[in-house]
Amino acid sequence: MQPRVPPARQRVFAGTQLRTLRQRRGVRQAEMAQMLGISASYLSQLENDERHLTPALTDALRGAFPLDWADLAPADGNAITAALHEALADPQLGDTMPGEQVERLVRQFPGFAESFVRLHALHAQTRLRLDMLDETIGTSLAAGGRLPWEEVRDWFHNANNYVDPLDRAAEALAADIAGRELSPRVQSMQTWLRANGVTIAWTGGGPMRRFDAGRRHLELDSTQPIESGRFQLAYQVAALALSREIAAIVDAAALQSDAARHLLMIGLGNYAAGALLMPYERFREAARDLRHDIDRLRQLFHTSFEQCCHRLSTLQRPRARGIPVYFCRVDMAGNVTKRHSATRLQFGRFGGACPLWIVHEAVAIPDRIHVQLAEMPDGIRYVSIAKGLVKPSSSYYRPPRRYAVTLGCEATHAAEFIYADALNLGSDEAVSRIGASCRICPRDTCDQRAFPPSDKAIDVDPARREPVPYRIVG
Repeated sequence: MQPRVPPARQRVFAGTQLRTLRQRRGVRQAEMAQMLGISASYLSQLENDERHLTPALTDALRGAFPLDWADLAPADGNAITAALHEALADPQLGDTMPGEQVERLVRQFPGFAESFVRLHALHAQTRLRLDMLDETIGTSLAAGGRLPWEEVRDWFHNANNYVDPLDRAAEALAADIAGRELSPRVQSMQTWLRANGVTIAWTGGGPMRRFDAGRRHLELDSTQPIESGRFQLAYQVAALALSREIAAIVDAAALQSDAARHLLMIGLGNYAAGALLMPYERFREAARDLRHDIDRLRQLFHTSFEQCCHRLSTLQRPRARGIPVYFCRVDMAGNVTKRHSATRLQFGRFGGACPLWIVHEAVAIPDRIHVQLAEMPDGIRYVSIAKGLVKPSSSYYRPPRRYAVTLGCEATHAAEFIYADALNLGSDEAVSRIGASCRICPRDTCDQRAFPPSDKAIDVDPARREPVPYRIVG
């Protein structure tokens, strides 16, 4: 058997990418060179492809411009090197290995590098499955199987909350309807529907949206907030214009029941409506320019706070990703009714969320944006915002719906997130230490723990009383 020959070091030239990055950021060569710790003349040579990227420079670019460089990094680099670098960045492994060492490891031991990447991927999958199993057992649902809405929730999770063919089709439809406007207006969407044989009536007190396919007649509740009415109008446009795309995705989905397939169809309709009102590139560019200021984004696109937050969680287009965020919605009882994470934070699948999470305070105080620096048990820190929402009803006898939505990113992206400006990111005392849920949280010093983790024993001392009346052991 012939010994495996290590691949030679690849010379990667990135002049176009570096120039594009500098121009996108609006900085001069001298300013960018200072950020990277090199001379302006060296940067000029790099931009003119007279010098190639070194591993140390790649590390500097990845550290200084994590989002931009993820979009612009040359595609001709060694794929296993990039995968190994990502695997070794797992916080459970400690400090990140310098890029030069990662590259040397791949060159000298390519088989080991490939095996390590596969092993890390299996470890991540196993860890997630164990968390899911722990919670399932802890809530006595192990024998019940997944409910239809759980199937659909998991479908979107496995799709990373991004549906490429539907998103691109909605973006093209938005350009056709909106023209030069950032987002289609109510009048232009109504014009499109009427041109396609649909009559429209705004009436008070009925369902938010009701469509009679036989009569081609759409009724919308005129008492709902304008952002909600506009979203329902966009849903109907997308459901008609993109019906083939939606049907194809539903047909290909491995779901167990008709109820789950119908729920997925509704979920995809909602996804398409959001993509229609907030077209991918226009919304992503605005979000980056405004540093994810939700209030300014919703004013630009005439959408609600929740709709903007949800759309930010879907910006996962390859080589054009948005800042990785998590998003969820919580009701007054602490139930998580919407959830998605493009970060390493994972929500508890069953039961309530961590009581120390800022989202619970936002439910009770809905007139402001709450900001929190939080740390999960794995040591990763997140900048989180939460805002309480009151959705009005049409009658005194129908109480308004109350929720809070939360959005967050890893603290490493704080410079892209306007809400981090007032936080002391370097202070350990300023950090709120939270978990996914009490059933799987390993923290043994939390004063607000509701019950012990399902995989740990407890020790109860009748002669000692602390805020939590037991001690977690094991």
